[in-house]
Amino acid sequence: MSESTGEFVRRLPKAELHLHLEGTATPETLVELSERHPAGRLTLEQARALYRYVDFTGFLMAFKAITERLLTADDYELITWRMTQALAAQGVAHAEVYVSVGVVYYWRRIEFEPLFAGMERARLRAERELGITIFWIFDAVRHFGVEEAARVFHKAAEMRREYTSIIGIGIGGDERRTGAEPFRELYAEARDAGLRLTAHAGETVGPEGIWGALNIGAERVGHGLSAQYDAELTEVLAERQVPIEICITSNVRTGSCASLPEHPVRRYFDSGLMITLNSDDPTLFGSDLSGEYRLAESEFQFTAEQLRELASNSIEASFLPPDRKVALLRAVEAVDHPQ
Repeated sequence: MSESTGEFVRRLPKAELHLHLEGTATPETLVELSERHPAGRLTLEQARALYRYVDFTGFLMAFKAITERLLTADDYELITWRMTQALAAQGVAHAEVYVSVGVVYYWRRIEFEPLFAGMERARLRAERELGITIFWIFDAVRHFGVEEAARVFHKAAEMRREYTSIIGIGIGGDERRTGAEPFRELYAEARDAGLRLTAHAGETVGPEGIWGALNIGAERVGHGLSAQYDAELTEVLAERQVPIEICITSNVRTGSCASLPEHPVRRYFDSGLMITLNSDDPTLFGSDLSGEYRLAESEFQFTAEQLRELASNSIEASFLPPDRKVALLRAVEAVDHPQ
């Protein structure tokens, strides 16, 4: 990406819609966190080693290792604040961030509300000082089962009565072990409680994973990588303009996509799908949202105006209220074209 195009992308108001809070913590931050809890003190090399993996299963274990280092509200406040700083520096105006409430409940067996208080302190500070807004999506881990997901979704509905920043729910985790169908009733309950519905789908399984997400009511699809193998599904996604949260680097790093040239992002765009670019777990994948826009230009020949369209897509696909969407879309159109 040329310097002028890079600056153009930075100035575009963008939303990031597929971003995991825990996956934004850097090894350096993990060392700092470990120094707060002497029993688990890490060297920088030990911290960096936690970020190394070779496949999707290894990625899940790396993610688990990071979350186990987040012990207090102050810890969550720190990683949230640093996440917002990094986003603001890239021109992100709004982010809808997954937080792994399912991991907190299932693996760690601790209550989530005290930790959330730290996240909220940082979110409010970011809105005040950086001008960036954050919505939270409570993420259940699908392979922990329906009962654990119910705890997560019910907690989201309960806490939303006090915190309007809690916007929706989702299911992440390992699709190879559990499809979407078992969560149908829970999704209906969440919708009735006023929560928006997302689902990771088609990342590590075939098109049936995406069909399943649509069938239980998902409004946005995370990854959607395998839609490329089903012409009917691609047509449905294009016709309905279901937002697809594309995570290019993530898909390659986890082995879900065999190589960068094989990623379907360009084909999806040309087929009329509503795609957005996202970084997923940036510190685990060595990328960020700006990096995903750079890849779109350098590897998939997206023009500056097409990058503008992707930025607009991210605003339109967000769960922001209509008036904020209109204001941000106008701001996107007002950014001068790179010379």
